[in-house]
Amino acid sequence: MAADIESILRETRVFGPPEAFQRSAHIQSMDDYRTLYERSIKDPEGFWGEQAQSLRWSRQWDRVLEWKAPFAKWFPGGQLNVSENCLDRHVTTWRKNKAAIIWEGEPGDTRTLTYQELLREVCRFANVLRGLGVVKGDRVGIYMPMIPEAAITMLACTRIGATHSVVFGGFSSEAVRDRMNDAEAKIIVTADGGYRRGAVVPLKANVDGALKSGCKTVKSVVVVRRTGEPVPMHAGRDHWWHERMEAASDVCPAEPLDSEHPLYILYTSGTTGKPKGVVHTTGGYLLQVALTTRYIFDIKDEDTYWCTADIGWVTGHSYVVYGPNGATSFMYEGAPNTPEPDRFWRMIARHRMTVFYTAPTAIRAFVRWGEQWPLKHDLSSLRLLGTVGEPINPEAWMWYRTVIGGSRCPIVDTWWQTETGAIMISPLPGVTPTKPGSGTLPFFGVDPAVVDKDGRDVPAGAGGYLVIKKPWPSMLRTVYKDPERYVEYWKKFPGIYFTGDGARRDADGYFWIMGRVDDVINVAGHRLGTMEVESALVSHARVAEAAVVGRPDDLKGQALVAFVTVASGGATPDEKLRAEMKEHVVREIGAIGRPEEIGFTEGLPKTRSGKIMRRLLRDIAAGKETVGDTTTLEDYSVLAWLREEEE
Repeated sequence: MAADIESILRETRVFGPPEAFQRSAHIQSMDDYRTLYERSIKDPEGFWGEQAQSLRWSRQWDRVLEWKAPFAKWFPGGQLNVSENCLDRHVTTWRKNKAAIIWEGEPGDTRTLTYQELLREVCRFANVLRGLGVVKGDRVGIYMPMIPEAAITMLACTRIGATHSVVFGGFSSEAVRDRMNDAEAKIIVTADGGYRRGAVVPLKANVDGALKSGCKTVKSVVVVRRTGEPVPMHAGRDHWWHERMEAASDVCPAEPLDSEHPLYILYTSGTTGKPKGVVHTTGGYLLQVALTTRYIFDIKDEDTYWCTADIGWVTGHSYVVYGPNGATSFMYEGAPNTPEPDRFWRMIARHRMTVFYTAPTAIRAFVRWGEQWPLKHDLSSLRLLGTVGEPINPEAWMWYRTVIGGSRCPIVDTWWQTETGAIMISPLPGVTPTKPGSGTLPFFGVDPAVVDKDGRDVPAGAGGYLVIKKPWPSMLRTVYKDPERYVEYWKKFPGIYFTGDGARRDADGYFWIMGRVDDVINVAGHRLGTMEVESALVSHARVAEAAVVGRPDDLKGQALVAFVTVASGGATPDEKLRAEMKEHVVREIGAIGRPEEIGFTEGLPKTRSGKIMRRLLRDIAAGKETVGDTTTLEDYSVLAWLREEEE
């Protein structure tokens, strides 16, 4: 397969839409895209004001945008409710009996909730929250597995104006404590446990640990019975979900909320070690995630759409819960290789899914496991593929296109961040010619640029800093209780948002995201992006996945250290293969890119969202006896294995 990919990439790097792909949205051609994009940049308030008419508002806004750099208010004076937009307006149509959520648990149990059923459950839990003293403006912590109750809780919070803060279910009790203390949460919603890789994750025990070590503001804990494992229940504080829901009314009118009302706080890693509470608000955020879902995923009423992200990450917020309103959204609880590496493909075939949105690192894992797994299943129902997270290397993109999509499915390679809230750069399927590894062109109303250290646009093909020049509706509004930390995003280039990513823009205006600028390594005075070296390694026919980090070096300042997983059925990892890979990198990018060391590994340390934890690899490469925070690590056995190999 690797040889086939290499030959295809030599022939062409531009792919038009498959002839069989039929687009349902209004944009049918590149001329349509250019016309609307140009208008959205020249008249953003007019453009976004028109688009906002697609939402249901309780009160019309006074103006579209109030911008006092770096602080923005979108649709000030307007009032609406996210839950009402996601549920009520569909229940008044034929969609009331349409599946809103199809869910599968790791053990194989399944549930389906129609829009009508989901609305009733959301109303019941909104009343449960009110019965426990939650009022508009309170913060509600959510620490749950990927089960329907997680989405129900989020939507119930939006219905009454409570601000939710979801903590990823793989985090430790200390991480829960720190985030809940910062958010000053009044209540935590959790489960007795969740299933992951055949084991039970002890969520309730972790909440108990967090409260014991000091969550002073939390007064109540609601517990979903998921696994049936016995858990202690603290009298007066802990409440079973099913008992509270049985007693709750399924009628709860949606609270009209100001467009700038805080919808959620989501904590993301910060350079200082203290997580940042990114705040997103109601109107602008909902508009942009709904609009990007409509245009980029081209959702049709007959689609079953699967975004594989956990709700603990922004992708789960935007493209599992809030973006696909009106669509059928699939949720899965467990790991992609449990019990075998074909779990994802088995579910796609069983549920006849049509749209599949996952992370590049997951795709690289699929490549490593081998194409025999997807080829066991009928994936012909798929009509559109998407990628999110880290930049995808061209080889993985081509594998995704040929093995999974059968060359009939367009690929939407999307770039965005927790801070942006919604997709910012992406192809439009059936419209934008694609290039493997490129996010292609900006979405409507998004004005990105690649600039040098002085904020000047760089020439085509040159690398630089990726910035966003204009405010956009789904942008973060502040960092919770730390506005100065929010201002840091706008300090490097005054009045312009600095993404923290490096990028280049080619002669066709296509954007190529090169990774975080702090992933740039200075080798003997030469600055190298880790993504550049990783891409060179992965282009080797025997490499399934690679991560490159720097370690201190007395002579060069920093030396390149690569961690490589070998493709299934590939050559035996040995010194000969190691030397061959080093020379391959030299041929691809020059001698300066030659790794000082290459370590072979069965897997790379990743978060559950699929991002490689390079910080841990840097600690290992530097020979540190202890590594930093591992609360987001997906598979701890990988870290133990790496440490053993290094020793």
